[in-house]
Amino acid sequence: MHGFLALDKPEGMSSHALVQAVRRACGTRRVGHAGTLDPLATGVLLVGIGQATRLIEYLTAQRKTYRATMRLGMITDSQDITGTTLETRDVPPISYEQLTLLCAEFEGEIEQIPPMFSALKQNGVPLYRLARKGEEVERQKRPVSIYRIALVACEAEEVVLDIECSKGTYIRTLCHDIGLRLGCGACMTQLRRTSSGHFSSANLTTLDALRRGDFTILSPLEGLSHLPQLQLNADGRERLRNGVPPQKEHINFMDEELGVRELVLLCDAEKLVAVATPDFAHQLEHRGDFKLHKVFPGGI
Repeated sequence: MHGFLALDKPEGMSSHALVQAVRRACGTRRVGHAGTLDPLATGVLLVGIGQATRLIEYLTAQRKTYRATMRLGMITDSQDITGTTLETRDVPPISYEQLTLLCAEFEGEIEQIPPMFSALKQNGVPLYRLARKGEEVERQKRPVSIYRIALVACEAEEVVLDIECSKGTYIRTLCHDIGLRLGCGACMTQLRRTSSGHFSSANLTTLDALRRGDFTILSPLEGLSHLPQLQLNADGRERLRNGVPPQKEHINFMDEELGVRELVLLCDAEKLVAVATPDFAHQLEHRGDFKLHKVFPGGI
C-alpha cells in the first residue's frame, strides 16, 4: 500500500494523533504527514503511506492557503486563543480600508520569529516543551513568502483573513504581528487550511470515514500530478532497474521546453519509478541525461 491520503483534520486533534489513526486504518506504521497543523486548526492534512513517505517533501514545498480568524485587543503567549493571556488592550476604530492596506504591507518576502509554542527544536528539545516550563530562548528570524492576504470580514474585534503563503509560515505569528502593527495586539482564534498545493478542502476524508474504512488512497502519480510525467521505454526501465539514469532517447516523449533541473517523474505506465531532474551534463560521464533523486526500481 503506497500513496497519499488527503484528510480533513478535526479541531482539537494533533497531526500526530491523526497519523496514528491512519496507521491503524491502513495496517502499516510507515505513515508521515506533509506539514503539521496545530490542534486548534482544521482542514487539509496530507499524509504519505508506505514508500510514498519518501515523496512527502515534494508536497510540503507547495503553497498553502488558509482562512484565519483573529481577535483584536488580546495578546497571548502562544499567539492563539489556547494560550495564556498576557495583555488586553483597547481596540481603536479601524476601517476596512485601513486594515486592507495594512495587510498588504505583509505581502511578499517577510521574516518571522517562530513562536515558543512550536515544534521547532533547540538543542534537540522542542520549543513548546521549554515554553511549558516557562522558559524562553532566542529564536532566529526565518524568511517566508506571503503571496496574498485578503480581508474577508472585519466586525468589532474579530477579523477574518484568507492567506496564501509558502511552507514554514506561522499564521498565528502573522496574526500576532498584524495586531502589534495595529497597536492593539491580536491572537488567532480559528484556522482552517483550505488547500495544500493542488489538494483543496473539496474532497477530503473525514476522521469518521477513515475509521469506517471509507477512503481512497491516491497513487503516487496522482498525488504528484503537479510534476511533469515522462514515460520510459523498455531500455530506460532496464537501465533504472540497474541504477543507471536513462538517456533522452529512453523517453517516449519529452517536451523540448522542459527546464534543466526541473523535477520530473519517470514512469512505467501508471507506476512511478523515479523522481529526477534533467541534467544533460551527465552525458559527458556516460551516465545518462537525468540526475536521480528517488528511485523505486519495481515501481509504486
